Amino acid sequence: MSTFVGIGMGPIQTGIFLSGAAKGGFDRIVVAEVDEKIKEAVNSSGGKISINIAGADGIYRETIPNIEILNPADKDDLEKLVEAAVDAEEFATALPNVDIFRHVAPWMRRAFEKKPEATRYIYAAENNNHAAEILTEAVGGNFPNTHFLNTVVGKMSGVVSSAEAAQDNLALLAPGADRGHLVEEFNTIYISSAPGVNAIKTKYLFPKTDLFPFEEAKLYGHNAIHFLLGMLGKIDGFEFMSQLRGNEKLIPFARSAFIDECGTALCKKWKGADSLFTIEGFRNYVEDLLVRMTNPFLKDAISRITRDLPRKLSWDDRSVGTMRLVVSQGIKPDKISSGAALAAVELFSNDSKAVRAGFEKLWPQPWTDEHETVLTHIFEKAGI
Repeated sequence: MSTFVGIGMGPIQTGIFLSGAAKGGFDRIVVAEVDEKIKEAVNSSGGKISINIAGADGIYRETIPNIEILNPADKDDLEKLVEAAVDAEEFATALPNVDIFRHVAPWMRRAFEKKPEATRYIYAAENNNHAAEILTEAVGGNFPNTHFLNTVVGKMSGVVSSAEAAQDNLALLAPGADRGHLVEEFNTIYISSAPGVNAIKTKYLFPKTDLFPFEEAKLYGHNAIHFLLGMLGKIDGFEFMSQLRGNEKLIPFARSAFIDECGTALCKKWKGADSLFTIEGFRNYVEDLLVRMTNPFLKDAISRITRDLPRKLSWDDRSVGTMRLVVSQGIKPDKISSGAALAAVELFSNDSKAVRAGFEKLWPQPWTDEHETVLTHIFEKAGI
């Protein structure tokens, strides 16, 4: 019996991995989830869940059968989960952050120790470029054929409340659930390579020998421009990304930042890595993403995109990290710095001393010429 184990029951898990596992023909699909309400709703439905998929022309539903949810916080469920994990060939972690690995690693290690030589593939989808390495360390042990793989998840998704689902005629995950999942149709997910990875069963996953260039394209391209557009849209009083579609000021500005700054820097740094990092390849990537980011059926809230500003202004993240990449390739981050400047003023005020003090606490020390260069660009764009 082939078994897939998902860890976490968010929209990335359902919209990519559970959907892909079901289409891949696994006999058993088990999900570790601590939310008892979701567990009860899904298990009571006979293991069927529904997700809402935003395509180019509207929203449609996909039903995924054969889902069994176990709560690792429940003693009996935990033992069942360990036993399922012993024989599972593929896993996917899709958790809010990598800190939660400390809770899942112990039972994963218990399971793996029962069959230490078994071949397993574990896809880490926590929007962290080193999630697989962090999970490997957390699990520990000696499992020579267990492969922890990073992912590049360029799929936009979100949770909708039961009230929102009723208002917009969206399906709940299962009857009685308090939420639904709305995901975009896009389904090309890059993963790290490993021995035998081309024989995996889960659909939509595409191995890359060197994943890092694609991780940077996602964080310093896709995420950076998504955030930039979100900040610009917020200032102009918009509520949803879809309201920016066709905007004669913001879309051309974002396109130029994407192609001339992020794209030029990424193509220069990763020249020869893949056809994506060519003028034509990256331009196609940009045009596709600008359409997807403003999909009217995705209902992507600007408040979601622009939340957690300290994280998004951190040294290696989508805003400041992209500025650093652009500068490192000899390009002025003229437009991309706009998002960082708007966020800095919102977070710290428009006083230069307060902004500097805020970044001194947020960015790693010691302070270097690179810190000063990035801050100067932010001051210039913020007009402070």
